[in-house]
Amino acid sequence: MRNFNEHNITDAVLARLEASGSPRVHEISAALVRHLHAFVREVRPSQDEWQQAITFLTRTGQICSDTRQEFILLSDALGVSMLVDAINHALPGGATETTVLGPFYVADAPEVSSGQTIGKPEDGPAMLIEGRVLDTAGKPIADAIVDIWHADADGYYDVQKDAQSYSGRGRVRTDAQGNFWLWGSVPAAYPIPDDGPVGEMLGLQGRHPYRPAHVHFMIAAEGCETLVTHLFLASSDYLDSDVVFGVKDSLIEPVIEVGPGKTPYGADVEMTVPAMRREFVLAPVRQQRE
Repeated sequence: MRNFNEHNITDAVLARLEASGSPRVHEISAALVRHLHAFVREVRPSQDEWQQAITFLTRTGQICSDTRQEFILLSDALGVSMLVDAINHALPGGATETTVLGPFYVADAPEVSSGQTIGKPEDGPAMLIEGRVLDTAGKPIADAIVDIWHADADGYYDVQKDAQSYSGRGRVRTDAQGNFWLWGSVPAAYPIPDDGPVGEMLGLQGRHPYRPAHVHFMIAAEGCETLVTHLFLASSDYLDSDVVFGVKDSLIEPVIEVGPGKTPYGADVEMTVPAMRREFVLAPVRQQRE
């Protein structure tokens, strides 16, 4: 087939995909072609606009590094990350809701014991972060791995300041009662990195780059789906305009005052301190739910 034009090019590209040996690759590739071609037909970009789009994607890749993932920011800011999350997490009732992973997760975060401090004094006022991990039957899950990370009082993550010096980040295991507790700091609302292509896009769209203050959690346990979620500070700005569309009502928590004494989760508190706490409920692995 030759002589391609606006009316026959899509069918020609789709025909070339028929040789794919993978039904899933064929399905994804064909959908991409159909929707991308439909997008181009709808907006009818000029040659200059299309070149700007290619330059934008090129610059997005060029700014990525070991500590910055601009394509995740792009996915987040366009709501795609939350859409993928929603498609993949139709969890049973009672399970803690999920939200986006974000670009600042670190796979080799330091493992600490309950009661340890994961922040530095310069990160801001100390905050107790505690909770319990349960299954959907309400049974405590022992030895669950709880990754916790958050920004500091200035809105920066550790890896934004020094990729070799972790702070506000740690991995703890639950005890026999499913409990854990750590000392972090009160995080601030912050802008996603907006000095690159995604920030320029937000400016052109008339949008701000801010996220409400939150603490990240990733919780894994045998026989359960890994939970990726946040707890958002109820007092924070931007709860209704999170740049990455990640806020859910069920994930908003107040910062409370606790102590002195022992908390329900086993923390020993010598004086009154701010705290964020939650009981997290993990869903069984998908194969067990179907």
